Amino acid sequence: MKKIGLAVVFVTTMFTLAATAAFASNPKYVFFFLGDGMANAQIQATEAYLTTANGDSATLATDLQKSENRLKMTQMPVHGMQMTYDAYALMTDSASSATAFSCGIKTKNGVINMNPESTVSYKSVAQLAHEKGMKVGVISSVSLDHATPAAYYASVPSRDNYADIEIQLAESGYEFFGGGGLKKYDTDEAVQTAIEENGYTILNDRESIMALNNEPMDKVICINPWLQDSSAMPYAIDRPETNVSLAEMTQVAISVLHGDNEEQNNKNSSGQNSLNGFFFSRQNSHNGFFLMVEGGKIDWACHANDAMAAIGDTLAFDDAVGVALEFYKKYPNDTLIIVTGDHETGGMTIGHATTKYGAHYEKLLGQTNSFVYFNQEVLPKFACRDSLSADSDMLEKIYEKFGLVYSDLNDYQKEKLDDAYVQSVCGGNTNSEAKNTYLYGGYDALTVTLTHILNENASIGWTSYSHTGVPVSVFATGADAELFNGFYDNTDIAKKIAEALNIHESLPVLK
Repeated sequence: MKKIGLAVVFVTTMFTLAATAAFASNPKYVFFFLGDGMANAQIQATEAYLTTANGDSATLATDLQKSENRLKMTQMPVHGMQMTYDAYALMTDSASSATAFSCGIKTKNGVINMNPESTVSYKSVAQLAHEKGMKVGVISSVSLDHATPAAYYASVPSRDNYADIEIQLAESGYEFFGGGGLKKYDTDEAVQTAIEENGYTILNDRESIMALNNEPMDKVICINPWLQDSSAMPYAIDRPETNVSLAEMTQVAISVLHGDNEEQNNKNSSGQNSLNGFFFSRQNSHNGFFLMVEGGKIDWACHANDAMAAIGDTLAFDDAVGVALEFYKKYPNDTLIIVTGDHETGGMTIGHATTKYGAHYEKLLGQTNSFVYFNQEVLPKFACRDSLSADSDMLEKIYEKFGLVYSDLNDYQKEKLDDAYVQSVCGGNTNSEAKNTYLYGGYDALTVTLTHILNENASIGWTSYSHTGVPVSVFATGADAELFNGFYDNTDIAKKIAEALNIHESLPVLK
């Protein structure tokens, strides 16, 4: 009897220890969502727009606070704040900020996963996760060799070294890449060879990409069929149905990284497993995954001071977060989701000098396409007339695409538009170069003036065409989410992710 009693105690103790280890373990599934250029102003503007689009008022707190009028990310239980400056600049760029998030070091603008002197290379948390047996996916709405996605697989002294970056993508061995394209793939044989020799399959139509949900494959690069500008996905406001959305691409990535284990996971959660089955499910099921998802064109829209394009892509980014949250509901003890931005772009403000304390987000509802669409599809069809007011066809297009009625504008707004029309359509205005740089920031004069006027009418202002240096919010939920409470440096995000992934090396880790 004593032997039987001891055996029962031993088995009970081992089961208790195993269960404790299982449920107190680090997350198996880690999602890192990065809204490029997305800070508190972009988030607040999007929620104010969403409130208005849902038929409520952006001036009533009770309406703004409704769950359906808020982004999914802002309703996560853990909120933190991170500082964004890099080694030598208060205003970081996306290369140095991505290096902070992926490697845990400060570097200078333009450098990816190397020290400021570009003499030492470091491993990203994605690479470290891959080395410990986790699957890895990288998604971006901009090109897959752009600064932010590149920081999860490449180390280069310049973010512009696209061919080198793409070769390192091929050599990474990661299971999934998706979103935009590759800038050098069509013209660089070395890149083509590297991708082929490393066993990657490229899919570039909606049907074959979406088919991965039912028939997943490893080592796949999913490129959207229509790339709007600089090998990037179109803005959400311009997206055709033939393209794959950021949320859909996130679901495809989950299917690739996790779907091949769905049957085993269902067995393990069915309640039919014995004690031996319990040990099998924890020890022999796959090692989880790390997925980075970037909403990269929030940044591009804010560079161009186009609030509606930025809001549309923030909503699309939040929809992708929603896909991860649905996955989290299935595996709450094993999933960690982190959402943040790398910096603020454009100096967006909630409020404008001409609107005082008012908020008129209903005025944004009239914009139907992005600034890029207007530049590519509308402006080239027009030739110079005596003045904008005499160009009835242009005025009709301005109303169609931006909801602005020329006769309703005040004299100052008309003056700005007339001057921008001459600069954009008629070969140049009489302003100094410095004045035009200040007014238009290198963007098309007419288009950026249209977005400025529309945004100002809605009570949104801009102070820059570049990045600004404000701290950025962090949201988290799931296993180890509490790590992301507090106010900390952007390099701490990589260290916190490494801790959640149970990576034992201290960051930064040399390549």
